[in-house]
Amino acid sequence: MNLWLGLLLGLKEISSHKFRSFLTMLGIILGVASLLSMFSLTAGMAKGMREYMQQVGGIEKVGIITQDVPIEQEGYAEISPGRTVADAEAILKSADLVSYVTPVSELQSCAITRANQLFRSFVVGAWPDFVPINKHEVARGRNLSLMDVENAQHVCVIGDGISQRLWPELPHFNPIGQSIMLNGCPFTVVGEFTHYEREEDKRRREQAAKAPPVERDRTKRKPPGGAPGGGRGGGSGGGMFDRKNAMILIPISTMFYEFKSASVVGLVDQGPNYKLDQLSFQVADTAAFQQTMNQVQAIVGATHRGIEDFTFDTKQEWFDTIEESVQSTRLSGGMIAGISLLVGGIGITNIMLASISERIREIGVRRAVGAKGRDIFMQIVVESAVIGFIGGVLGLAASFGIMKILVMISDKNAPVVELPAVLISFSFALIIGVVSGFYPAIKASRLDPIEALRYG
Repeated sequence: MNLWLGLLLGLKEISSHKFRSFLTMLGIILGVASLLSMFSLTAGMAKGMREYMQQVGGIEKVGIITQDVPIEQEGYAEISPGRTVADAEAILKSADLVSYVTPVSELQSCAITRANQLFRSFVVGAWPDFVPINKHEVARGRNLSLMDVENAQHVCVIGDGISQRLWPELPHFNPIGQSIMLNGCPFTVVGEFTHYEREEDKRRREQAAKAPPVERDRTKRKPPGGAPGGGRGGGSGGGMFDRKNAMILIPISTMFYEFKSASVVGLVDQGPNYKLDQLSFQVADTAAFQQTMNQVQAIVGATHRGIEDFTFDTKQEWFDTIEESVQSTRLSGGMIAGISLLVGGIGITNIMLASISERIREIGVRRAVGAKGRDIFMQIVVESAVIGFIGGVLGLAASFGIMKILVMISDKNAPVVELPAVLISFSFALIIGVVSGFYPAIKASRLDPIEALRYG
């Protein structure tokens, strides 16, 4: 039988029973829509998680954190100086597998002042390497320099959110060269970080920028910390993005000299406090990740005089957990969507059997004029495949509609449609359509022509 002729007959049969054919396709449509929607939602979740992970430094960022010393070292654990700038200097000098390293000292709830603007945020003291390690980008001005650190300069690089709160009346103000007060100490702004936001927030901000003025006012973004006021629009951006937008970076030496020059316990001054809140470095080549860990372990072990009071905080386990959760979600969702497709396939089989019962005499006539059993078989399979094909196309269209609705009602990670997911979803619909027609096609091809002609 000519394949093109079979396709035309299949389309004619579907056209002559439009409502019945639509009901037959409904299971396929829902199955494909749910399968592609599930793939796109999990892809969106994975993209959001990876985007967040990238914002905190990616898998190449490693933190050195404190831990309880082993029992056998408890008696002389105090000989270790703990995490200090000396650790960072030793890594910088001796670890050739490390691309960047920075000590970090934080000042929480620092009073930020300019003119009549006053609010509290956190301040980070670090080396210039803090910027590339934590995936910051300087949009205006410059980053901190080694000379700033060596001379304990009163300079800072501020986040976009800080600019918005210090100059609320000037949304696109360039703060470079301006003076601000940190806990009463004057600092000159030498750089401003770029505005960080999720792709969904960026898309909404761009849409809001094109909207009429009245609608634009409704979508203005609140600055970090929930303070009222305009911004660049587009939503809050999520926890990590808000934190990066609210960043104030100063030289770590300035942090020590100005804000942590003493540690008072009761009424007794304990002297300079040069302990670090964080110590981070970036692996130059993730292919040599373990070798880098071993190298840094030996270096820091020497500066800590053999005391094992530190360990590494890596994102590798976090990354593996993300991938595993995405795969398990995709698998479970795929199974549920597969059940919908299976139900759709059963519906196709039922309708094709009913169609054969109505067309027994037609099949008998075709057999009588020379059609062979394989021709009848091919015709029924092609008709079933056409139903699967059309159902698959309608299912893809329905899934895009579902995802549009999800984007409108949710501010979470938007679905991401990937070509392999589209091909897999459509292929399943086509395969289900073909397979569902096998049994009816076999039954029709085995009909006795004489008995078929007598039917009805």
